[in-house]
Amino acid sequence: MKIFQRIQSWAKELKRDVLVLWFALKNPEIPFIARAVAFITVAYALSPIDLIPDFVPILGYLDDLILIPIFIWITIKLVPDDVMAQSRKQAQELLESKQLRPKSYLGLFIILLIWLLITAIFINYLF
Repeated sequence: MKIFQRIQSWAKELKRDVLVLWFALKNPEIPFIARAVAFITVAYALSPIDLIPDFVPILGYLDDLILIPIFIWITIKLVPDDVMAQSRKQAQELLESKQLRPKSYLGLFIILLIWLLITAIFINYLF
């Protein structure tokens, strides 16, 4: 039972960290490289669909369990501490207010473009 609770706690922290990075993106003080990595991380994490659908055995959860946490960790290391502290406060306020969480429709669009590109390459290869 402890393992399940740890996983559940870890998942909540990840969701909070994505919100923290979403708020950090709005801050003009973060450097360009941190902004770029944060944008990619937030756009993908908040996208309504995954690059690798969850129904694909093993690989479907690879992004949720490995890629997103790695990108979050890298981004947190790149963002200045004062911006992270302010963003954590804003994220906590949003979570406590139980307002709707942000979604990334740009992330959705990018993932759909990638899927269309893969499909076009696959069809071109077959025919």
